[in-house]
Amino acid sequence: MASSLRIPDSPPTLGRQPSYIHFTPRRAMASFENLVVLANYEEHLREARKVVWRDRGEPPVEIRDLGECFEHACRGGLRSGTIAFALRSGVNFILLLTRIKRIPKKFRLSMIRHALFGEDSLRFAAMLGSFVALYKFILNALPIVLPQPLSKPTTHARQRSLFRQSLRRKAGNAPDSPLDDEDITLEEVELALPDRGRSPRRARLSVTAQAHQVWVRKKTRRWYSAFAGSLAGAIAIMFEKRSRRVGIAQQMFVRGLQGSFNAMSDKHGFKIPHGDVIIFTLCCGQIMYAFLMRPETLPPSYNRWIQVASKVPEEAVRMCKTLVREGRFDPADMERVLRYKGITRGNAAILAERAAKARLPEGLRSYGHHVVPCAAVHPDIDSCVMVQIVHFWEVFRWMLPIYGALHFIPMMLFRRQKFMKNPMPMLGRAAWGTARSSSFLGAFVIIYQAYFCSKHNLYDKLMSLRNSGTKSLLAWLAKRLPRAWIELLISKQSFFVGGLLSGLSLFVEEKRRREELAMYVLPKGMESAWVMAKGKGWVVPFGRLGEPLLTAIGMGMVMSTYQNDPQHLSGLVRRILYQFVGPN
Repeated sequence: MASSLRIPDSPPTLGRQPSYIHFTPRRAMASFENLVVLANYEEHLREARKVVWRDRGEPPVEIRDLGECFEHACRGGLRSGTIAFALRSGVNFILLLTRIKRIPKKFRLSMIRHALFGEDSLRFAAMLGSFVALYKFILNALPIVLPQPLSKPTTHARQRSLFRQSLRRKAGNAPDSPLDDEDITLEEVELALPDRGRSPRRARLSVTAQAHQVWVRKKTRRWYSAFAGSLAGAIAIMFEKRSRRVGIAQQMFVRGLQGSFNAMSDKHGFKIPHGDVIIFTLCCGQIMYAFLMRPETLPPSYNRWIQVASKVPEEAVRMCKTLVREGRFDPADMERVLRYKGITRGNAAILAERAAKARLPEGLRSYGHHVVPCAAVHPDIDSCVMVQIVHFWEVFRWMLPIYGALHFIPMMLFRRQKFMKNPMPMLGRAAWGTARSSSFLGAFVIIYQAYFCSKHNLYDKLMSLRNSGTKSLLAWLAKRLPRAWIELLISKQSFFVGGLLSGLSLFVEEKRRREELAMYVLPKGMESAWVMAKGKGWVVPFGRLGEPLLTAIGMGMVMSTYQNDPQHLSGLVRRILYQFVGPN
């Protein structure tokens, strides 16, 4: 019986392939190694991406001594300088491509080389790289050199932390907050429960952002970031060309004022209604006065842009300046307006008469009233009312593609998923924003031109009534008005008032864009006012120290706000600083 049970020497051969996958040990090991290589490759990609783009919520770096501080600053400065060089070179190259067809072929290669590796890119990289390196070193070295003594929290902060502890213990398994104190007993918590005073509202921050705020409060004082930003900014600005320092210093100063004011208003609980519109109107008053009376106080490129946007002949602007300031005009300017394409017969007759009187001999010469005639401001249209409609449409159509690109392109690039999900509402919102922005500039132009024509026509009417022999009520009122009051209509100060009125067009623009527009015109207005004040001897000239000093003040305010109250900076400035500087 036992001999009949024979055990085979080898397993029987199956007649089909097995349904499972069979790996040899060598292949299994190779597959495992491939997975490890793939994981390492993805990790390297993430690390390489961090070099170019900083992820949100990056925690602050813990630094223990000056050696680590120096290494951390050098790494940050090298990274920022490299990114700045690449950005500036890329922008220069793209701008060159837009006009490369107009450049002779023998110069194209040298222009491309200059755009990619020129002095501008190197200076920009040196400026940003040195700023980040110096700022990081000073900010992180000060807590090591000047350690802050531990102090007990204030009564208000202690009550808030006790209240958080009580809520956490009631919740049971709620996660700990980085803002909580760990050395508080249960008895203290229970005593703090009845006190539930309302605290000021604060911006909602993520856990990482809260941890960063704790690091700032524990390891730094508020003046650390202000001092580091001021010193680093004053040194870094010297790497840029002198012609660009003023613009950079102005922008930093304005952004610092914006952040400091927002932080102060939030801390003390006050707010100026329509503060952005008030700033915009004041700056527009200064800018329009400078454009017509003191164009040398504005950058030439900005003067040209206003000239194009106004749709007014350049000769009329020059005649307005010389008539108001000197009581005369150049007859050649008047004759050039007479050759203006599309000039009407009525306007041509008015201008020809003024030009003929201006060319008479010295004793008989007359330039008329010290105001530029409306016929020179809009030579192709007789009516001062119709010209407003025509110019509004011209400005609206001129700005439509520019504002269209600003509204549509960011939506498609940065909000692509939302756009693909709801394309029609997004397109409608972008179209409405484009129309509002274009209408804003059109309204600005027609408000000023309507004011310009109205005050000059009123002046001519009042002066003609004063000199007439009629006995109408209007003539009686015109003769009773003091001459000085009537002269205010054509005074230099009247052009400032027109700018104030034009600034009210900002109400047409979307509310969230008003602050950015106010911050755009503020440096221009401040620069013009500063040049005028310096010319009158009202301010002390700082010479070559002016740009570093202004940059130091501005960057001190900017970095103090960024390090302590970042929510009070504009989103654009905050994101740029985060990508270049990081949490610390």
